[in-house]
Amino acid sequence: QVQLVESGGGLVQAGGSLRLSCAASGRTLSKYNVGWFRQAPGKERKFVADISWSGDSRFHLDSVKGRFTISRDNAKNTIYLQMNSLKPEDTAIYYCAARETIERPFAFWGQGTQVTVSS
Repeated sequence: QVQLVESGGGLVQAGGSLRLSCAASGRTLSKYNVGWFRQAPGKERKFVADISWSGDSRFHLDSVKGRFTISRDNAKNTIYLQMNSLKPEDTAIYYCAARETIERPFAFWGQGTQVTVSS
C-alpha cells in the first residue's frame, strides 16, 4: 500500500504561483507512475498531469501546458506540481495519485489539497 499526502494548497491571486507537494509513505514511489488530478466545485475529477517512474516522460493537460510542471524526487519519495500564472478557473481540490504501470488505473490517492485563485 502507498499512502499519499498532498500539501501546498492555498489562496492566491490570479497570476500567482503555488507549488503542490505529494509525499508518499508505505512504499517507495520510485517505480510508480504518478499524477495530479483536480476537481472543481460541482464538476468531475479531471486529469492534470502525470510523470513516469524515471521522470523521462511527462504529460500535461492542454489547458495547463506552459503554466504547470509536474516533477518528482524519488530520493525524497515526493512528487510536485509547480503552478504558475494561475487563473480563477484553476480553482479546485488537487489530488495526487499513483499506479504501478500506465496500463493500470490509478489505485492510490491522496486526500486532496484546496487551491483557490481569486480574480
